[in-house]
Amino acid sequence: MNVNQPITILIAGLGGEGGGVLAEWLVELAIRGGHPAQATSIPGVAQRTGATTYYVEISPQSLAQLGGRVPIMSLAPVPGCVDLMVASELLEAVRAIQNGFISSERTTLVTSSQRTLTTFEKLAPGDGRFDSERLLRVAGCNSRQLAAFDVGAATREAGTVPSAVLCGAIAASGILPFDRTAFEDVIRASERGVAASLRGFALGFERCRAAVGVAPAPTVIAQPDLIALGHARVVDFQDAAYGELYRQRVERLRAAERRADPQGQHGGELAREGARFLALWMAFDDVVRVADLKSRAGRFDRVRREAGAKAGEVMSIADHFKPGVTEFAGLLPEALGQGLLGWESRRRRDGKSPLAVPLKLRADSISGFLALRLLASLRWLRRRGQRYAEEQALIEHWLAVVESAAATSWKNAFELTLCARLIKGYGATNERAKENFKHIMNHWTSTDAGTIRRAREAALADDSGSALDAAMTQAGAPARAVKAIPVRWMKRTGHRT
Repeated sequence: MNVNQPITILIAGLGGEGGGVLAEWLVELAIRGGHPAQATSIPGVAQRTGATTYYVEISPQSLAQLGGRVPIMSLAPVPGCVDLMVASELLEAVRAIQNGFISSERTTLVTSSQRTLTTFEKLAPGDGRFDSERLLRVAGCNSRQLAAFDVGAATREAGTVPSAVLCGAIAASGILPFDRTAFEDVIRASERGVAASLRGFALGFERCRAAVGVAPAPTVIAQPDLIALGHARVVDFQDAAYGELYRQRVERLRAAERRADPQGQHGGELAREGARFLALWMAFDDVVRVADLKSRAGRFDRVRREAGAKAGEVMSIADHFKPGVTEFAGLLPEALGQGLLGWESRRRRDGKSPLAVPLKLRADSISGFLALRLLASLRWLRRRGQRYAEEQALIEHWLAVVESAAATSWKNAFELTLCARLIKGYGATNERAKENFKHIMNHWTSTDAGTIRRAREAALADDSGSALDAAMTQAGAPARAVKAIPVRWMKRTGHRT
C-alpha cells in the first residue's frame, strides 16, 4: 500500500441497514487513532433500483507522521482506485464491478452472498432473477481478494443490523491499520444497541476470516417434495377438499406422462413442473388471501424483525388497498359477477377510468385488524364466486390440452405444461396473462414443441403481447383481433390567448 495515498473504502448498502452509522464508525475509528479521514454518501434510488453508497478515505499515516502536512482527499471514488469494497447485497457488489470501481489488482471485496431482488427482477413476467452462483464467480474473478458470506444470516443470528456485521468484516479484512479492539471501542462509544452490535461485529469478523481466499461453494438446494409442499399451500388457501382436488389433478399429470414416456426417460419432469405451477395457480391471489396473509401473527413478527424494532418499541403498520370491480365480482356468484364485469367493461369502453376504492387499514389497530380478519373469514364465499369458477375452468382446459398432447408427444405436452407459468399477478396483469395463455392453448395443435416454447418465452418477455402474436402467426396461428381503445374527449378549460 502506498503510504502517500489515502486508504479508500466504498460501501454499498440498502435502505435501513445502518450504512451511515458504519461510515461514521470508520471515521471515528480513524480520528481516535490520530489519522485524518472523511466520508461522503450518495443516496440510492427507492424501490430497490440502486444502493446508497458511502465513500470513506483514511490516511494510512497519522497526524504525527504527517508532520503538519494535510492530505488531500477525494469526495467520490475513482474507478480502479478502491482498496476495499463492502456490499451488503451480492448484486450491488457486481454493479460496482460493472461501474469499474473494483480492480483485480487492487481491490479487496467483502460482500454478502445473499440476494435481495431488485424491482426489475420482480417485474419480469418470467423468472427474472440473476444467477447467484454466476454473480459470485464474477466477483471472484474481478477482485484481488474475495470474502463472501451470508451477512443477513449473521445479522439475524446476532439480533442486530447489517452495519455491525460489516464492521466486523472490515476489521477482519486487514485493510485498515487498526486492531480489533479499536473497532470494538468505537462501537461501545456509540452507546446504542452496544451488546447486539458487538455480537454482530464478532460474527462478521469470524465469517469474513473464514471466507477470505476461499472460493464460494456452489449453492446446494435440497429438493423438497414439491407435491407435498403444493398440497400444503392449497389446503392453507382453501380447505382439505381443495387439497384433495390438487392431488387428483397431479395424478392426471402423472398418468399423462406415463403414457407419453412409459420408460421414464425424463425422470417425471412433466408431472413435477406441472405440480409446481398448479399449486401456485390454484392458490390464486384475491382479497381474501391478501387479508389473511396480512393479519397473521407471523407477519407481525417478520415486520418487527425487518424493521429492527426492539422489545417495548411501538410499531405502526398501515396497509393500503385499492380493490376494484374485478375483486368484488370475484366473490359474487358467477352470474352476478359476470354481470358486474360486463358493466365495468362498458364503462371502460366509454373511456371512463376503472372503478376502484382506495382503502387504508391500520393493521396494528383493533378496527383495522378486525377488518382484515373479516375479509379473511370470507374464504367460504370464494368457492361460490365468479373468480373461483373462472380459474377452475381454465385449469381444467389446461389439463385437457396437456393430456391430449401427451398422447402423441412428451415434448409437446411438457412445453404446454410449462405454459402454466404464464398465469400470475392480479388485476390487469392477470387478465393479460390469461389472454396470452388461452391463445397458446387454443392453437397449439398446429405447432411443434420448439414453437410452443418460443411462444411462451415471447409472452413472458413482452407484456404487450406483440412478441407472442408475431411468434404465433409465424407458426401459422391466426392473429388476435386488435383491441379497441376508447378515445377520451376532454372539455377545453380556460380561454385561448
